[in-house]
Amino acid sequence: MTRSEQPNGAHSAVVFDMDGVLVESEHLWERMWAKFAAARGKTWTVEQTRQVQGMSAPEWSAFLARFAEATETAEATEKIVVDDMIAALEGGEIELLPGSARMVTEAAERAPIALASSAPRRLIDAVLERHGLIEHFSATVSSAEVPKGKPSPDVYLSAAEKLGQDPKQCLAVEDSSNGLRAAAAAGMTVVAIPNADYPPAEDALAGASYVASDLDDVRQRLVSSLPEPVGS
Repeated sequence: MTRSEQPNGAHSAVVFDMDGVLVESEHLWERMWAKFAAARGKTWTVEQTRQVQGMSAPEWSAFLARFAEATETAEATEKIVVDDMIAALEGGEIELLPGSARMVTEAAERAPIALASSAPRRLIDAVLERHGLIEHFSATVSSAEVPKGKPSPDVYLSAAEKLGQDPKQCLAVEDSSNGLRAAAAAGMTVVAIPNADYPPAEDALAGASYVASDLDDVRQRLVSSLPEPVGS
């Protein structure tokens, strides 16, 4: 579904989300949050997941600790959950989504790319290293490293700054409601790849310039909006 057409070379950089865009991991976050809550006698549901999606690690860990009435601090809560996510990664449970590697590679051949993720730094680095993608990214930003998590635009604005790019010249690829809102609030041209398990809200999708059917569709959209590779 096209909301506007962009000529080739109309944008100068791309900023990707990670969870739900590069890797299939949203369900694992939900599993780990639910596991933490269950161990403390509380039942975590999809409603809580919707509330925390897009939050930075300090934000969701504080929410989770309160929800579970945990004796642990927010910092300790975060460590427990992220340790479980790292274990899942090492166990082969956080795999690349079909088409994501090609999407990243072809975008990086045409323009600088960055990552703007709600995941903590430790997991971002581990995921990109494991899947051999880290060399393609000129910058990576965790929302824990900016004042506010998504839907605040902070993480996207920081990514653009690290790339030395005007946010208005950047494409952003997002799947969740708060991620879409954050990228749009940053002034970027947003390409949406809706998460089937956690569909974004209509108001969030309304801020996207293009809603893609799959990652190959996203790739083609990016390629058509970025300069030709040097030497081509």
